[in-house]
Amino acid sequence: MNRRSILLVIHPTKAEAAIFASQLALAFRSEGFDVVSNFSKPLEGVSHLATVEGIEVAIVLGGDGTILRAAELVQGHEIPILGINMGNVGFLAEIDRPSIEEIVSGVRDRTFRGEERLVLKHRVERNGVEVHTGWALNEITVGRNDAQMVELFVQIDGRPLSRWGCDGVIAATPTGSTAYAFSAGGPVVWPEVRAIVFLPLAAHALFSRPMVISPESMIAIDIESKNADLSADGMRTFPLENGDRVTIGKAESSINLVHLYEDTFTDRLVAKFKLPIEGWRGE
Repeated sequence: MNRRSILLVIHPTKAEAAIFASQLALAFRSEGFDVVSNFSKPLEGVSHLATVEGIEVAIVLGGDGTILRAAELVQGHEIPILGINMGNVGFLAEIDRPSIEEIVSGVRDRTFRGEERLVLKHRVERNGVEVHTGWALNEITVGRNDAQMVELFVQIDGRPLSRWGCDGVIAATPTGSTAYAFSAGGPVVWPEVRAIVFLPLAAHALFSRPMVISPESMIAIDIESKNADLSADGMRTFPLENGDRVTIGKAESSINLVHLYEDTFTDRLVAKFKLPIEGWRGE
């Protein structure tokens, strides 16, 4: 019988996360699990990650940024991600930190529940030749890389939408709607909604509203400035040139985020923003 394996993805600078990881690894090993991690520092009884093949679940000790790092590791391998809150209430991790016993039993007995999250893919063409491809769980941003506005010509499903002089544009998943897109004035989209949020950033235009479009649509962005940058999840970047075309659409694969508790996105929204559910007027 093959031994079961888990992956620990640990916040790189939080000492609390490393301590909790050591305790969690010990508990999992006592249940017969193999434990691996990509953590830069050695942890007792934990092997350094060589491959994600055979990993049953990725357990993230950190915030939403660390979960995005975990998504980089497991993308395309159908490995679920379980986020454990380590201080800040994010949208992707558990609202309350479960105990070590609850985490171990939830994984051992497979009692966690999953949420399939939409993933975006992007492609860059230069002089008709594909020069770059990638993906994002949160958002893909095409924007300026210096003090000047970037000129972008945007088309959706092969039809022209608008030409903007702007700081850039964001194409976000529902997962990413509460991240960069939210900060830029986009709507909050519940994770189970299948849609793409698209919005320009500081556009010099009469029309520059956030838009919610079908995940089956294809967005094309022609670069009409000397240069710009493409950024996926704020972590993977690619330099763009005048004449490049960026296409963005739904990826074939998805990311499976799992939770131990039966909380809802509404609960996470209230906790994150400390929404006054009794109303602003109080009693």
